[in-house]
Amino acid sequence: MRYTMISMAQKTAPKTIRTDKWRILPSAEQRQYLLNTVQEYRRLSRFLVTVISTHWVELGRLSSDKLVPSVEKLVHATTQNPTPKYPQIDKAFYKFPSYLRRAAIMFAFGQVSSYMTRCRDWQSGQSRNRRDAKPPILNSDAGCYPALYKGQCFKLHEFEQVELKVFTGTDWIWIAVPIISKRDRHKVSTNQMKSPSLIVNERHCHLSVPFECHPAHVKGSGVVVAVDLGINTTATVSVVSRDGTVIHREFIHPGRDIDRRDRRLKSVSGRAKKTMGSCGKLSKGFCQNTYRKCRNINQQIGNIVSKQITTIAQAYSADAIVFEDLKGWKPKGGKKRSNLKQKFHGWLKSLIVELTECKWTELGGKTITVIAAYTSKLAYDGSGVVKRDPKNYALATFTSGKKYNCDLNGSYNIATRGWQKLDSRKDYEKRPSKNSGRLPRSWACLCDLWTGGSLRLA
Repeated sequence: MRYTMISMAQKTAPKTIRTDKWRILPSAEQRQYLLNTVQEYRRLSRFLVTVISTHWVELGRLSSDKLVPSVEKLVHATTQNPTPKYPQIDKAFYKFPSYLRRAAIMFAFGQVSSYMTRCRDWQSGQSRNRRDAKPPILNSDAGCYPALYKGQCFKLHEFEQVELKVFTGTDWIWIAVPIISKRDRHKVSTNQMKSPSLIVNERHCHLSVPFECHPAHVKGSGVVVAVDLGINTTATVSVVSRDGTVIHREFIHPGRDIDRRDRRLKSVSGRAKKTMGSCGKLSKGFCQNTYRKCRNINQQIGNIVSKQITTIAQAYSADAIVFEDLKGWKPKGGKKRSNLKQKFHGWLKSLIVELTECKWTELGGKTITVIAAYTSKLAYDGSGVVKRDPKNYALATFTSGKKYNCDLNGSYNIATRGWQKLDSRKDYEKRPSKNSGRLPRSWACLCDLWTGGSLRLA
């Protein structure tokens, strides 16, 4: 596997924010302290929402730098501010950490700001689709989690143990909790760790750690990775150079996970018939656990496929990963008693593109989309429109009689259009050819890249 390393002096990609999940293992007593901390933080946030909404006329115009001191002047007593307007908050939250209080102020301000925006839209009629639409409600009881500032609320010890400032019910103390699992973003020297959030409930306990990533631009080696997302094969990947040489081809299809998902979905119809009969109604939340598991399986499939695509692009130092632009595409149902419609519902085209773009952007790469029309319908050798096998739709027959995989043929044409887009031809995707006898130029094929007259397949 080849990796392209470039120095920090070279141009870097725009910063991105990615969040790691660090699982911690507190004892039973420590878990109760963590729950008390979250509850106390949320209780203060509810008080602050009321204070900020009351003084919104003065506070709503302030910047974030001036907002926190202004709110603290209303609720917190100091030597320079001995008589705040709301002294009962200091009494109710004795010894509350100052940095946690400031984090709660920013959260409460966001809640009130969102409410004011929605209320203004409702009053102007922008968010009212019906005449009897109800006005928005200010929710002060939001399920927020405390942000922990380094040195004040948490101390990290070589990524193996973390000290947290917690509320016992009567006092604030420090406790040491071991970290049992984490990701690898902290090992990247260019990543900057931000303030984590403490996520605690009755079942889970972890730190949500954001990282500001500054990846170096991938120095392309003159190839693109083209991906054809299909129904029978989840992703067909081809690595194509600028002169039309196909360097690598790969089919990615996690069939075991897809079968697990389809079996669960198929069981829903049988249970529905037993529940409602011929003319009944399903209860609210029917088979919600099954649908939840299927969503999780879909997420797993998307992660597996996107990871493999990114690995291929990283191995070949690709200039870009190219997808078809399938936004707004609507599937058509198949023949009667056909399962084609169900297959289209399980087509994870948007999820795979989104996850791949997130992973590849974090590594400093570029993801582009091209027009999807005629990518699989035209033969890559320029011989014209292919004919699909009615019994095996993944098999295409060229006008010359040659039989070829349709998804693989489509990935070649996607790569060609990706190269043409990278070449920065103005309005190339929209401008038709001057020769009216040819197809629009956006319907390019692999043969348009060939310079030596022959295609070498690896």
